[in-house]
Amino acid sequence: MGRTEAVERLTIRRRDFLNGVALGAGGLLLGSRRLHELEGELEARAGYYPPALTGLRGSHEGAYAAAHDLKDGSFWRKAGAPQETGESYDLVVVGGGISGLAAAYFWRKDAPRARILILDNHDDFGGHAKRNEFRAGGRTLISYGGTQTIETPSAYSKVAAGLLRDLGIETRRFYSAYDQKLYPGLGLGTGVFFDRETFGADRLVAGLGSRPWPDFLADCPLAEAIRRDIERVFTKHESYLPGLTAEEKRARLAKTSYADFLVHDARLDRRALPFFQSWSHDLFGVGIEAVPALACFEAGADYGPGYPGFEALGIGPGPNDEGGWQEPYIFHFPDGNATIARLLVRALVPGSIPGSSMEDVVTARADYSRLDAADAAVRIRLNSTVVRARHRGDPATSHEVEIAYVRCGRLRAVRAANVVLACWNGMIPHLCTELPQEQKEGLAYGAKVPYLYTHVLVRNWTSFVNLKVHEIAAPGSYHTWVALDFPVSIGSYAFPSRPDEPMVLFLMRAPCHPGLDARSQHRAGRVELLSTPFAEIERRIQEQLARMLSAGGFDAARDIQAITVNRWSHGYAYSYNSLFDPEWPKGRAPHEIGRQRFGRIAIANADAGATALTNVAIDEAWRAVEELRSL
Repeated sequence: MGRTEAVERLTIRRRDFLNGVALGAGGLLLGSRRLHELEGELEARAGYYPPALTGLRGSHEGAYAAAHDLKDGSFWRKAGAPQETGESYDLVVVGGGISGLAAAYFWRKDAPRARILILDNHDDFGGHAKRNEFRAGGRTLISYGGTQTIETPSAYSKVAAGLLRDLGIETRRFYSAYDQKLYPGLGLGTGVFFDRETFGADRLVAGLGSRPWPDFLADCPLAEAIRRDIERVFTKHESYLPGLTAEEKRARLAKTSYADFLVHDARLDRRALPFFQSWSHDLFGVGIEAVPALACFEAGADYGPGYPGFEALGIGPGPNDEGGWQEPYIFHFPDGNATIARLLVRALVPGSIPGSSMEDVVTARADYSRLDAADAAVRIRLNSTVVRARHRGDPATSHEVEIAYVRCGRLRAVRAANVVLACWNGMIPHLCTELPQEQKEGLAYGAKVPYLYTHVLVRNWTSFVNLKVHEIAAPGSYHTWVALDFPVSIGSYAFPSRPDEPMVLFLMRAPCHPGLDARSQHRAGRVELLSTPFAEIERRIQEQLARMLSAGGFDAARDIQAITVNRWSHGYAYSYNSLFDPEWPKGRAPHEIGRQRFGRIAIANADAGATALTNVAIDEAWRAVEELRSL
């Protein structure tokens, strides 16, 4: 791709930042006294505030080096024996995401005097529920670095819904906090950006799903035959699977990709597939050639008119149809579900985050120096990569587990009466080598879904208004989804509702590799993300936004103020894909085998539920805690 003049002129100031465990690799070369100072002072240093860091975040450099060495088998060859800290806890939780924090909360609720330690390899708590902050024009703009929304709260279990209530979250308040009229009131809808490499011309076309199909498609750089065929599948509702019962249709769709359904059953011209290719990226992390048609029907599309072809099949209402189950996608704090993590931290570590409500927590600033206070009942130790969880003695009878972790280049060990591993389940076989082989294989089966969740601070959003869009599908581009942030004002936080105000843009990339099965695509995508430097991602962002928005008056060099790339090489929990995964008997799926309690070690995380949802992460935390309480 050629770079525009505006992109070539663009320069962005980046803040220097302390990269927690990045000290680990180089830290081994420092003297022990200096290491002790770094270890003790790291989060207490002036300016230590991860939410405000820009550049490459998410799975940032330094957060995964020790874990990769462990997985590759090289860690223990050079690590030596861990140094005993003398610390002993009632519970140690590995992983400071929502599942790990919830496990600590559940334990603490029934045992208020329990001593708990939470260890996390990142420089911030929350796991994928990260907070991004930007300063612009004397104000702070807040956005989410990962987990977006409390999706369909009516479907939450009694346990998960109860936790939200305990934390003071009342989801009904979002009906007023989330401004559902802002973008429609400005005449903004969904657009599609056609890039010249895929479609022959750079062109942004507004009105997907809102304009009449002939009018919308007439503006698209597509051949006439392709335009007619796309219009047909959206408007001519045919029953494409005649002669089959509803049950037989669902079974067929479960084993047919959506791409094959469109081509072979809906008779769509194959040349039209690039128009639809990325519609499944945000939910499934792969394109429509690797997603079952039934999954597309059941989930629905997150934008535009939805997946066509199912209207006359007679297999029940879809989630967005009358009679479907889906609530509006509005249950969203400005920082996404990072607020849930922050409310959990506030409850676990008094004084760490001021305030007392779901409103005041939004603008409250966390005091990271208070997370690991020596006299606290609950301690959260960041920048600490756990490398071993091992029972002291026979796991069947042991009453203590040793947890070894790396922090600032030092290998330390603590002891616990109980352990919850709320980290990525695929790492657990490397942390806990004494597990049975079948359980190790179950834990290793899933492949996390990699993503880039990118946020770009822009000077204003007048170009979107001029182009009549607030969200853009870009099926051939590096980031396949670009949108203005969710319009939420809550507490003292006011969303930038005027087009001349600074705005945070959300860009999403799923690094897909069509032609491979889903798990292989996820693994290849992880390699791609970890091997792509921030400078390359930055260049692509600048170029893509310039090409998409310049007709609306956007100038990349003038308008882009800051970029935060949340790189999640291990992103969504792996959900089974009926195109590639078998059906297992109840209780024998890999995640069910993998999550079994082992001695005094229980396993949580959304991975243990094989579903990348916050409520699942909470439910799995509850299950893990209850398993340990049964001992």
